[in-house]
Amino acid sequence: MPRIRLMIGADTALGPGKAALLESIGRHGSIAAAARDLGMSYRRAWNLADSINNAFVQPLVETATGGKGGGGAYLTEFGREVLNRYRVMEEKAAASVAEDLADFGRLLREKE
Repeated sequence: MPRIRLMIGADTALGPGKAALLESIGRHGSIAAAARDLGMSYRRAWNLADSINNAFVQPLVETATGGKGGGGAYLTEFGREVLNRYRVMEEKAAASVAEDLADFGRLLREKE
């Protein structure tokens, strides 16, 4: 399947890794839990979430401070919309190049 990266200048506003982070935050309600789920450090996940928020006109991820009631993170409505649109674009891209991708695959060596 083709991978889409939405670029702003030289920076990736949203790509496969950031989309996976958003989905994991949505599932777990926590940046720390999402980081563990994806096998990355909390700092890396936090920095990615921050860069995603800075790339868009509204935040995609909101956080709540920890304490007795716990903290956490969640996708905003805008974040869910952006993620859904990204996944739709991935599906459209895959469908539009499926035949070419199959032809291209025949040009590659088989892995042993």
